[in-house]
Amino acid sequence: MSGNDSLQPDRGVLRILDIMKGVRELRTLDAILDRLLLEARRLVRADAGTIFLVEGDSLVFSYVHNDSLFSADDVTRYVYRDARLPIDASSLAGHAARHARPVVIDDAHALPPDGDLRFNASFDARAGYRTRAVATLPLIGLRGRVVAVLQLINPLTDAGATRRFAPDDLAVLELLADQATAAIEAGLVTEEFILRMARMAEMRDAGETGAHVRRVGAYAAEISHALSAREGLPTREIKRRKDMIRLAAMLHDVGKVGITDEILGKPGPLSPDEFEAMKRHTLLGARLFSNPASEIDAAALEVALHHHQRFDGTGYPGRVADPFADTVSGNPPLAGNDIPLAARITALADVYDALVSRRVYKEPFPEEAALAVLTRESGRHFDPRVVEAFFAIHDVILAIRQRYREQADTGTG
Repeated sequence: MSGNDSLQPDRGVLRILDIMKGVRELRTLDAILDRLLLEARRLVRADAGTIFLVEGDSLVFSYVHNDSLFSADDVTRYVYRDARLPIDASSLAGHAARHARPVVIDDAHALPPDGDLRFNASFDARAGYRTRAVATLPLIGLRGRVVAVLQLINPLTDAGATRRFAPDDLAVLELLADQATAAIEAGLVTEEFILRMARMAEMRDAGETGAHVRRVGAYAAEISHALSAREGLPTREIKRRKDMIRLAAMLHDVGKVGITDEILGKPGPLSPDEFEAMKRHTLLGARLFSNPASEIDAAALEVALHHHQRFDGTGYPGRVADPFADTVSGNPPLAGNDIPLAARITALADVYDALVSRRVYKEPFPEEAALAVLTRESGRHFDPRVVEAFFAIHDVILAIRQRYREQADTGTG
């Protein structure tokens, strides 16, 4: 982009139509936010950006890009930053949400201390970044309610220098904002539907909390991303797989709705007969997706059925010819790469979260002890490649744990 380095509105309309076509192919809220933020940045060549979602009277930090600090294609802990802002004048995003109108400034650090706008420079100070030009746009839904806030930072010239946001930039960004809101609302509906299904299991099993399924979904998604990147897959395929496994992993234990309260709530070890009955939750979960209408349904079936398989073939339910069978006993073993990859990834994510979480029958493992279990079980319970990918992004795993803490630990859920 030469001249004013901005995208002309008429070209922007065609670009936005193409962007939204791609966004509509996505299913998870995280994938939608990631793509929208990436495309918004590309429209104006912004170096960085953030999307905040509105929850009650707060803005929740929901997705971030910053090309000066990390690539948008990387696995990064910054995506799971645990932060909230009040919807008030104490921040640019809060101001935009409160007044439902854009806020555009040329230099965040030059705002007058006695003015109406406030810029929180704490992230800049911690990361060694320099925020200058900022465009903050509220995303307003059909009911006139602010659903999210899109904030873009430091648009660049062809030479890579920071510039101001031009009027044409704002015109195309507002066009994108109008379209993006519907996609975000669709993602919120999908996520809420998944969480409601998980809550059905939670009503029967206190270990299946909303925070647990969010963590397992996020662990699995990021492990998948790291593993796919190591194998050199194209970025689009990496993110497609990541989109599917996040939802599938969140539904891994939905079959527990068919297990009795006496078994699910038992504080001590299960008897052999009780454990045999518990194993059936894999079959019950698979039955819910027995007529898959999409790739995500197919992935959810594989994960629900196979997330208790072990890499060495000693897990359950083994090779299943009919998920409507009454028992898992007697099936031939399933081992190694014959276990679907999504299930191998979810198996590690689920076991890790169980180890570090409090349950009615145990206290949480210290982190070091949990990591020792994963190391010891590499090649036995877990695919060694999945274990390696987990350890490669351990800082991201810890950020996910912090972001999705249990309600009793945070007071927020």
